[in-house]
Amino acid sequence: MRVLIVEDTHRLRETLTDGLRAAGYAVDAVSDGRRGLIHARTTEYDLIVLDIMLPELDGLSLLARLRKAGATTPVLVLSARDRV
Repeated sequence: MRVLIVEDTHRLRETLTDGLRAAGYAVDAVSDGRRGLIHARTTEYDLIVLDIMLPELDGLSLLARLRKAGATTPVLVLSARDRV
């Protein structure tokens, strides 16, 4: 199973990456929405873990672009916001 993590907080990104790899998952991790979109469009993932507040391109815009392009990859959205 291949997972893409798009999270700008270094510590959280590394914790998620390390935990998923230890569980046997193949993981790619990036720190901004623009690179996340590039990875999501060029690599087939089984899951995307996506932060909402990202530099370059916010997570909701990234998700909207993927869905508009027909991507059906499951997405787990992370947020520090109290509202989405």
